[in-house]
This record gives sequence, C-alpha cells and structure tokens, in this order.
Amino acid sequence: MSIERFILKKLSRCKEKELRENLLKLLVIRTQKAQAQSALEYARKTAV
Repeated sequence: MSIERFILKKLSRCKEKELRENLLKLLVIRTQKAQAQSALEYARKTAV
C-alpha cells in the first residue's frame, strides 16, 4: 500500500482533530513534493 493511500485510509477513520490536521499537512507536503519531482523530470526530458 502506498503511503498516500495509507494516509487517506487513516483520514477516513480518524476522529481526533489534531491528528487529522497533521495527516492532511503530511498529505499536502507529499503531493507538493511529487509535483515538484514530476516537473523536474519533465524539464529534464524536454531540455534534451
């Protein structure tokens, strides 16, 4: 199971507000990191 799916699964079952906020922050960070990596890979491919 990917980490993102694990986070989403935890979010769907979590009742504690602070934990939900932290899980959401983590998911946003991971998404932004993946987008940046994807953009970098695309830039490398198109620069060649």
